Amino acid sequence: MTRCQLRFVMPWRIDPMYAPRFLAASLLLAAAPLFAAERPAQTREGSPAAQRTAKAFEQAKKDGPLTLHAFLYRMPKGADLHNHLSGAIYAETWIRDAGEDHLCVDPRKLDFTAPTTTGSGEPACTAGEVEASTVPANQHLYDALIDTFSMRTFVPRAGDSGHDHFFDTFDAFHGTSKRHMGEWLDEIASRAAAQNEQYLELMDTPDFSAAAKLAAPMTASLTGDHPDFAALRQQMIDGGIRSSIAEVRANLDTAEADRRRIEHCGQPDAQPACKVEIRYIYQVLRAMPPATVFAQVVQGLEVMAVDPRFVGMNFVQPEDNYVAMRDYRLHMHMLAALRPLYTNNRLSLHAGELAPGMVPPDGLTFHIREAVDVAGAQRIGHGVDIMYEDRPYELLKTMAAKHVLVEINLTSNDVILNIKGDDHPFELYRKYGVPLALSTDDEGVSRIDLTHEFVRAAVTYPLTYADLKQMARASIEHSFLPGESLWQSSTPETLDRPVTACAGQTGNETPRGACAEFISHSEKAQQQWQLEQSFHTFESSF
Repeated sequence: MTRCQLRFVMPWRIDPMYAPRFLAASLLLAAAPLFAAERPAQTREGSPAAQRTAKAFEQAKKDGPLTLHAFLYRMPKGADLHNHLSGAIYAETWIRDAGEDHLCVDPRKLDFTAPTTTGSGEPACTAGEVEASTVPANQHLYDALIDTFSMRTFVPRAGDSGHDHFFDTFDAFHGTSKRHMGEWLDEIASRAAAQNEQYLELMDTPDFSAAAKLAAPMTASLTGDHPDFAALRQQMIDGGIRSSIAEVRANLDTAEADRRRIEHCGQPDAQPACKVEIRYIYQVLRAMPPATVFAQVVQGLEVMAVDPRFVGMNFVQPEDNYVAMRDYRLHMHMLAALRPLYTNNRLSLHAGELAPGMVPPDGLTFHIREAVDVAGAQRIGHGVDIMYEDRPYELLKTMAAKHVLVEINLTSNDVILNIKGDDHPFELYRKYGVPLALSTDDEGVSRIDLTHEFVRAAVTYPLTYADLKQMARASIEHSFLPGESLWQSSTPETLDRPVTACAGQTGNETPRGACAEFISHSEKAQQQWQLEQSFHTFESSF
């Protein structure tokens, strides 16, 4: 379940009028209220290598998007924090896996179907369907499936919006076996390694059918006045919800072992993808009955309590869905009541992935605020409608003070919401000192990668190399990895002063003394140190 993008055509070719937007953005910010916080000071980059790199970036911008892409493809990008596993897989992979799973394809509906069983007990496709394994031999059908499973050639028209086409893709390629998950992890990690990403937090929804059955009798209690979420959670535990955890963990064990085998990790010919660290966000489907959502939340928190690979939780599915809108406040209070019962309770929420006209006006006024103030989300995914929230400037200052990062998905917001350029609050977030990190959302459906989003940001907004470097650092700073940060805290957030133990050492090949001791106890600091080494190597090439 997810959200994402546009066709494979680069966005600067779709809308070439980016240069005038720089002026428009400046005028917009100049008109903002005078109580806005100062823009955070950019990371101090005084070394000659960093200065040469910054100049090379400016020249690449002048030379055009292709040169800029080449520059940014090599640039260290840190982490992709908002990335749905199923949405990250390219359509070609789904077709190949469907063939291996002996699925069928309906050429009219352009989706996968399960084969029927013949009298002899053999699986077979029904009349009018074709075996998925034969699709690559039929280029027309192959192309049609790719277009259906992604935004590759999509053009909005009456009755078929980007929003609807995007979300419909997931039902179309649904049905392949999760035994391929190791292969999917390899695909995502290999793409990340190729463009100098080092860390991923992938959203995925483990099977929750048993938990949903346990919670089904709780419907009346959950929808009544003042539900006792803690007591209902205890009923779930007493009913045996923890018995599902072993299977969730075993399935992930198998997938990760398959990934390591595919990438030859630990062997002389280990692939670069082996170096990409992957953790998981437990994905809760929110467009479902309250009892089913509650079951997922409890199971997710229980899994997070015993498996450190699951570092956080997120709610997904379209935010404008009827059930998601109706139950939004219920979901926030559910999280507020349950998360304090667990120590590993980190939360990123899809909030504000809405635009005027999608829902009634009052539906735009409270989602981000309640995600931050009620549920206690440490990160917000999308956050596009923030200026339609009640008291938006106050909320922006609150997010900056609480260091709530916004996961920015520019292409996804364009395709699903038709929000881009000056209509996107990207520059307002920066003005108020709210931490930002670029992310892909669903790179397979969108036919993009993280470099694409860096290029789009650099072409659309007046960003410097230091700005992009700041966002790459922020992606690791706000990851849900355990441990203390390499950077001293500041408001606004600058990420330019290492902790005392590591002062003067950032960018060195190997940490020494007290710094080495500090980093050895923090997985987050280890990733941050790795990113600084990558920047040192990258900048030394100019």
